[in-house]
Order: sequence, then structure tokens, then C-alpha cells
Amino acid sequence: MSHDDFEPGLPADERESLERLASRLVGDRPVPRPAFRGELRRRIVRAPQTRRLRLRVLAYLVSGAALLAIAALGVNDVGPLAPHRSADQRAQVVAR
Repeated sequence: MSHDDFEPGLPADERESLERLASRLVGDRPVPRPAFRGELRRRIVRAPQTRRLRLRVLAYLVSGAALLAIAALGVNDVGPLAPHRSADQRAQVVAR
């Protein structure tokens, strides 16, 4: 940690104790076993599903954009989800 991470005006002794605590927490952090890390790396490297994943993400984005467009049309009283008005109501809206 750097001095910028602490509040301004923090007493020096409290800052030092916080720095010691931070270094102890970083040093005592558990690390996964090498076998686990190796297996994880092999799974990530051989994952041929990136193309399928990209297509799925693209499909989600396109469908989300379409749903937002339909909702925007509905808010503006246009489109398939808009409430149907009778001729009298339409005439009142136009007369305003």
C-alpha cells in the first residue's frame, strides 16, 4: 500500500500499523496448489468454445436491442405493444 491509500491527516503510528497489517495480509494470502493452476491453465488454453460464446453474446445483444426498440415504440404509443385507441380518443389527441 502507498501513502495515497490512506486518509489525509491519519496519524503516523496508525498509518504504520495499517501498512504492517496490509503487508501481512498480502503475504499470508493463500495460493492455489500448482496442480490446480496447471489444470486450470490447460482448460483455458484448450477451450475451443470462444466462437460459440461470441455468437451467443452477439445474439443476446441483438435480442436485447430489439426488445428495447419495441419497448420504446410502446412508450411512444406506436408498435405492437401500444394500447389501441378508439377513433374518438385519437381525435381528442389530435385536437390538442
